[in-house]
Amino acid sequence: MGQAELLIAGLLVAVAGLSALARRLAIPYPMVLVVGGALFGFVPGLPEVKLNPNVVLVVFLPPLLYGAAFFANLNDIRANLRGITLSSVGLVLATMVVVALVAHALIGGLSWAAAFALGAVVSPTDPLAAATIMRRLDVPRRLISAAEGEGLFNDATALVAYRLAVGAAVGSSFSLVHAGLKFVAGAAGGIAIGLAVAWTIAWIRERTSDAQVSITISLLSGYAAFIPADALGLSGVLAAVTAGIYMGIKGPSIIAPRTRLQGFMVWDILDFLLNAALFVLVGLQLRQVVNGLGGTSAATLAGYAAAVSAVVIVIRLVWFFTVPYLIRAIDRRESQRQRRVGARPRFVVAWSGMRGAVSLAAALALPLHTHAGAPFRDRNLLIFLTFAVIFATLILQGLTLPAVIRALGVTADESESDEELRARLIATKAALAQIDALAEEEWTRDDSVDRMRRAYEYRKRRLAARAGKIEDDGYEDRSLAYQQMVQSVLAAQRDSLVRLRDEREISNEVMNRVIRELDLEESRLEI
Repeated sequence: MGQAELLIAGLLVAVAGLSALARRLAIPYPMVLVVGGALFGFVPGLPEVKLNPNVVLVVFLPPLLYGAAFFANLNDIRANLRGITLSSVGLVLATMVVVALVAHALIGGLSWAAAFALGAVVSPTDPLAAATIMRRLDVPRRLISAAEGEGLFNDATALVAYRLAVGAAVGSSFSLVHAGLKFVAGAAGGIAIGLAVAWTIAWIRERTSDAQVSITISLLSGYAAFIPADALGLSGVLAAVTAGIYMGIKGPSIIAPRTRLQGFMVWDILDFLLNAALFVLVGLQLRQVVNGLGGTSAATLAGYAAAVSAVVIVIRLVWFFTVPYLIRAIDRRESQRQRRVGARPRFVVAWSGMRGAVSLAAALALPLHTHAGAPFRDRNLLIFLTFAVIFATLILQGLTLPAVIRALGVTADESESDEELRARLIATKAALAQIDALAEEEWTRDDSVDRMRRAYEYRKRRLAARAGKIEDDGYEDRSLAYQQMVQSVLAAQRDSLVRLRDEREISNEVMNRVIRELDLEESRLEI
């Protein structure tokens, strides 16, 4: 078996096996991948993996950013915009500066530029694991959206600072004024390109009826926004995020239902594969990185890793328990007072600052050589410390976050379930109104209209009883029994189709086509 085949086989085994283990342990898969990926890199016989740093960010980052932005809770982000902005800009810069100060003072020979590059790499959060835990434990959606919104926008600040610091580390000139102007111009230009690309994509997808073509366009949308912005020296991150937000707003009204359903599944798998591949690839690089640090003792490296990880965690805690109180002292408006959260929810958000895919991609994208052609001496150390920070935050904070949430009693109130119930009830009323309108059309049949009206009127009564608007007359029990009957009937149909296929009375293609329709019907059930 050649090196390429061995690498591919290793990736498949690592991603599938570690993910299955994560499900078995009932913990978010990044936590298992960060440990398994590190161990995987030291398996004897595995080939050395050499990645081109120039393509790592371009390959992995655009779809991750676009997908996260597409599914973001925009209204919650808008409501928490000030806090998210402070965390996405202020906290990122504060983390970068403090990490740089500590790393430069602690690590002999580490240049200021390399120290700031390290700070920029480990400053952005990745809310994937935290959001998974929060949703599982029924944390208020506002806190989940705050963590996701911060993770969505802090990448832009971190990567602009990262490029400037890396440029200085490999020999480029640096000016604080120039850096500030570049940040503002890059952000504005990135947003403009993102909007232009998203408008074009929306126009095309609205006129595309083929599901495969439409989903393919969606998979390439992040690249379509990121690459031109990045080539022009603008913020490719904000371009991809802007495009994702725009399509998230426009998508439900222009994308066909079947395409949208298939697209959700495709994006769910793609997001998982990209995150998993990043962790495994870093694990494969880790052996080379450690070998490149052979002149430094294990105890010294462990001390560096512990110090940088502690700084990353502590500065976030300090920020969330100082800056909000300063803002409160300045802004006393009633509208702002209503948005405040207590110390316990704030601690949950502060403790959920785990690092992940973006930091991994940025670390792997560190250049191999300076502009003068010499090896980038600190590259291996920066990658090692980045992995250590990711390991510490995912394992320490990730494994203890559920206990923190339970101990602090931070759970969602009834308002969020009431919101979903209200949405279902209003949608059902809209359905009944449309049925009444269709009853007047010549092409509709009275028996079809009556059958559909009875189904939606029952659904309306069931939802109204759940909302406490009418007395519950056993609607939920009857609905559950009916849905269980439907599920059993659908299963019987699938069994019969498989039997027909096995008996060679129908083709595999016909069987899969009909089963797909049955699966779509079952996906509508609420059990």
